[in-house]
Amino acid sequence: MNEIFLLKLGEIVLKGLNRHRFEERLQANVNRRLHKFGRFRVYTRQSTVYVEPLEESCDMDGAWKALHTVFGIAGMSRAKACAKDKDVFFETAKSYLHEQLMAAKSFKVESKRADKSFPMTSIQLSQYVGGLLSEAYPHLKVDVHNPELVVYLEVRDFNGYVHGNPTPGAGGLPVGAGGKGVCLLSGGIDSPVAAYMMAKRGLALEMVHFFSYPYTSMEAREKVLQLAREVTPYTGRLTVHIVPFTKVQEELRRSCPEPLFTIAMRRFMMRISQMVAESVGAGCLITGESLGQVASQTMEAMMVTQSVCKLPIFRPVVGMDKEEIIQIARKIGTFDTSILPYEDCCTVFTPRHPKTRPTVEELVEAEQNYDFDALCQEAFDGIESIAIRITDPEQER
Repeated sequence: MNEIFLLKLGEIVLKGLNRHRFEERLQANVNRRLHKFGRFRVYTRQSTVYVEPLEESCDMDGAWKALHTVFGIAGMSRAKACAKDKDVFFETAKSYLHEQLMAAKSFKVESKRADKSFPMTSIQLSQYVGGLLSEAYPHLKVDVHNPELVVYLEVRDFNGYVHGNPTPGAGGLPVGAGGKGVCLLSGGIDSPVAAYMMAKRGLALEMVHFFSYPYTSMEAREKVLQLAREVTPYTGRLTVHIVPFTKVQEELRRSCPEPLFTIAMRRFMMRISQMVAESVGAGCLITGESLGQVASQTMEAMMVTQSVCKLPIFRPVVGMDKEEIIQIARKIGTFDTSILPYEDCCTVFTPRHPKTRPTVEELVEAEQNYDFDALCQEAFDGIESIAIRITDPEQER
C-alpha cells in the first residue's frame, strides 16, 4: 500500500455545529496547495485529514514540505497504510520505520483503535508489536515516559496506519475561514509578520502598498512584491494593490503643519485602504504597528489615525518588541528582504520633530487645507493591482 499523509486538526476540533465549515475550508486549501505536486485524494475522518496519492508520479517530498505552511494543521505524519492485522502492523513498522528504529536508543509503541471492531485493545496491540520490535532490535530500550522514538499504530475505518514521531504543523485556523482583511504592506519588517499572524487566525488577505515615485524607487516597489511572494506560502494567493501616493504626499508637504505630517499621511492611508477593503469585500484593516516603536505609533497617534475608519483595525504585533518580531520574520523567510536598503513612502518628507500626542481636533483643522476626498479618490482610481501566486517549489517553506 502507498505512503499517506495524516494531518491532525488543531483548534478546529473545538468548533461546534459549524466545524464542518472549517474542515471544508482546510480541505480546499490543502487541495489547492498540492495541485502542482500531482493528484491526491484529500478527505477528513475522525479529526484527521487524509492525503492519499493517486498516482506513482506524485512528488511526495514537495507536497510534504508545502503542507507545513498550511494553517489549520496541528501535527503531520508520513504514514504507511497496512491491513488491520497485528502481525501486519509489526512487519509494516519493521520495514517502514527501520532506519528510525536503528538510529534510536529508546522507543515505545502507542496505538489508537478508532475501529472498535478490531479484536485487540489499544494496550494489547501496543504490547504485542512492542514485544516483537524489542526482539527484532535488541539495542532498543523500552521507555514509556520519554522515548526517543514513538511507533504509532492507528486502527481506523479503512486501514491500519503506521508512522513515527509526528512533526508540528503550522497551527491556527484555515485561511479564509475567518473572512477577508486588507493588510497595509510596507517594505519593513513588521507588516509581513502582521500579515502572517492574521492569516494564521483564518483571514484571507489582500495587500495595499503606497508607492511615491520618484521619491521611492522601482527597486522599493519590487522589494514589496517580493515580500508578498514570500508570505504567500502561508497566506495563500493574494493581490497587492499599489496605490500612487506621490500627489497626496506633495499636497501634505505644501499645506500640512510639519509636526502633523506623518499622522495626516497615515490618515490618508487608512481612508484609501478602507476604500480598497470595501471594493474587495474585506471586513477589516491590518497594520504592523507596535506600540511606542515610532512617533506615529503612540497610543494617541494610533487613536487619531484610526478615527477616520469605520472598519476595525487589527494590529497583531502591537504588544511585541522588535526582537520578537524579527524572530518571526526570520522564521517565515521575510527578514532578509525586509532589510534591503530601499526606502518606502513612510520615510519621505519625515518631519524633524513629529508630534507624538496629536488630537483629532488638530488633524481635522489641518485637513481643512486640502480636499482629502478628491485626493483619496484620485489615488484609488490609479491603483495597480498585481496578483501574487505560489509558483515555485522553493517558495514553499
